[in-house]
Order: sequence, then C-alpha cells, then structure tokens
Amino acid sequence: MRQTQLPRTPAAVVLDMDGTLLDTESIYIRTFLETAATLGFPLPEAFLHTLVGLPGSDFQTRLRAHLGEDFPYAEHRRLYLARRTELLDAGIGIKPGALELLDHLEAARMPMAIATAATRANAEENLARSGLRHRFAVVLTRDDVEHSKPRPDLFLRAAAGIGIAPQHCLAVEDSHNGVRAAHAAGMMTVMVPDIVNATAEIRALCVAVVATLHDVRRMVGGS
Repeated sequence: MRQTQLPRTPAAVVLDMDGTLLDTESIYIRTFLETAATLGFPLPEAFLHTLVGLPGSDFQTRLRAHLGEDFPYAEHRRLYLARRTELLDAGIGIKPGALELLDHLEAARMPMAIATAATRANAEENLARSGLRHRFAVVLTRDDVEHSKPRPDLFLRAAAGIGIAPQHCLAVEDSHNGVRAAHAAGMMTVMVPDIVNATAEIRALCVAVVATLHDVRRMVGGS
C-alpha cells in the first residue's frame, strides 16, 4: 500500500468504528460462521466478507437470498447475539495505531467524531468496552440518520456535530460502503483495509489507502 500526502490539511477527523478503530469485524464473522455451523448450515467465510459494511436491510436481503427460507433465522440470531456478547465482553482489541492517532489528535486539539453504521446501543457498548467512549463528544450511528452508509448522511451529521465543513474533514474507513459514504459527503477519505481490500473503484474514491492507523497519524502531522 502506498501512502500519499493529503490534498489539504484537515481541520477535523471522522472515524468509522468497527474494523477501523476496533478489531470487531473478525469477531462478528467468526461468531456468525460458528453459530450457523452449529445449526447445520456451514457457510463460506468469503460470503460473509461480501456483507461487510452493508446497511442492515441490505445485509438481510442478501443473507436470505443466499440461505433461503429453510435457515432458522430467529434461532441463529439468538445464538449469534449471545455468543457475540460473550466474546465482546471478554475484551475488544483496538486496531494498531488507534491510540497513537487519538492521542495525537487530542494533543493537536483537532476535533474528531465517530460515524458508524452500528446501532446506538452497539456503538455505546463497544466504545465503552474498549475504553474509548470518553474520547468522543460526537458519536453518530445508523439510528441517528434516515439513510446509513453508503449514503453520506452519517458523515454530514458528524461534520455538523463538530462544526467543521465536510471538505475540511478527513474520513477514515475500512469498508467499501464507508468509503462511498465519506466520499459522497465531500470528505478527504482514507481507507485502512480490515476484512476487505480496496478495489479499483474504492481506490479512486480515496486520497490514500494505507496499512494502519499509524500511517494516518503521520498523514495528519504526527511523528
């Protein structure tokens, strides 16, 4: 991955949560696969990768198209949520460079916000579990907008919440739909891939695709 300079100095940073700040996407995928297999429905992991970053309605539509009507959706949901909660309560990993980036932004007095397609409940719980909740005065979730990613609403609301015009914000994302949403909002967008890699389409929407949040810190002036 090649790091490039930003086209302009950002006045604020808007970050995705799952897969960007928190190492949770791998937990979600592993739990989904394990609980589906328990019910007698083994799934290819590659299929779950295609669902990363989708809005809830699109996720369910694709899931039902793939699994059909014989899949025990309600029972799987119960098992999945119980196991996911167990794993998340045991500890959430923070992505490499996340603490260093947040420390640098705080020291530089650069406003920052969360824009996540998670529900409000999940966002609050996971940020609290990871010890990061107190760092963000502005946390926007899919419950706060009519349209979640890939529509730009979350990023526009986040920019309004911190009082910085979108074009002066740097957005940091790990998913394709997150990149699409941030770009549509007019933000300089950097992708730090987690589960899914950048495609040619996604690279064209980004000012950079980098390996870790350490790279993002250096891009905003951190040593």
